Amino acid sequence: MAEVATSANSSATSSARRDQLLVVVDPVARRTDGESVRIAKDVLSAGAASTKVCLPEGPEEFARALRRRGSRRPVVIGDDRALLRTVALLHRHRELAGCALSVVPVGPVLGLTRSLGLPSGAVAAARSVLDGAERRLDLLVDDSDGVVLGAVGIPPVSGPAERGPGAGTGTGPGFRSGGGPGGSASASGHHWLRTCQSLVRTLTPSRPARGTVAVGAAGPARLRVEVDGVTLVDLDQPVEAVSVMPGAGGVAVVEVRPLSSADAETPPLTASGLTVTVSGAHFRYRADAVVSGPVRTRTWTVREGAWGLTLPVG
Repeated sequence: MAEVATSANSSATSSARRDQLLVVVDPVARRTDGESVRIAKDVLSAGAASTKVCLPEGPEEFARALRRRGSRRPVVIGDDRALLRTVALLHRHRELAGCALSVVPVGPVLGLTRSLGLPSGAVAAARSVLDGAERRLDLLVDDSDGVVLGAVGIPPVSGPAERGPGAGTGTGPGFRSGGGPGGSASASGHHWLRTCQSLVRTLTPSRPARGTVAVGAAGPARLRVEVDGVTLVDLDQPVEAVSVMPGAGGVAVVEVRPLSSADAETPPLTASGLTVTVSGAHFRYRADAVVSGPVRTRTWTVREGAWGLTLPVG
């Protein structure tokens, strides 16, 4: 893993926050948009008191760099999957509460980072790292210790499941938004690139906005959905889709779309609560950008203000 330490020019940082940064560059970002990575590194190096740049080649090096950050503020240059991997690692080591994470979105899968309010351009995003403010965000944690930043969709958005190693087992892969880094040091950056390219092909042409229900091609399912122990829909009612996402005030917002009849559309059922349990026949679900399962039951619990993200001010 390559590491480069740089110091900022004093004249370029007179008005910027004088941070010590650990910049971890995801290998997919380096291979898909090296120019944006270079620009982001230049802006960060010019605007911080000290910048240490790490170039991991695989999941284990990525995790090792984060663990050895010391007092430096972590900055990840990468796409949705790099963000998910970082939050999952910090959650597994119970370090989210004391860590303000910063992200410069670069790579092929950026729907989640955009929905969270991160700037899309390398310059604007890097300046937001330097001049932005930490915002505490809610998190969904499932019963296998996986984490969800955006939304859960059942069934998954589209056909073939894009799964990380060990998905649905509770062990937590590196590409899934839960558990450990998975893989081995021999897993090359080319494998990461192929994984992300495959994910892009599985996504629908336009990613649903947060809070909308994405209907997959798997057809209706029979599921029991419980919110804080109260049944919202039971096994006798086929459903087309279920979505779960963090809402305002530290609760999860649930929307269930029952199967409509041929001559009438059934309105969706909505509820909110601290804990959501979905059970029934084996089902797959999409948590943020990753498909997991099959499982027979899964419970998600809201953790209010569980993680911090640096966002633009105003």
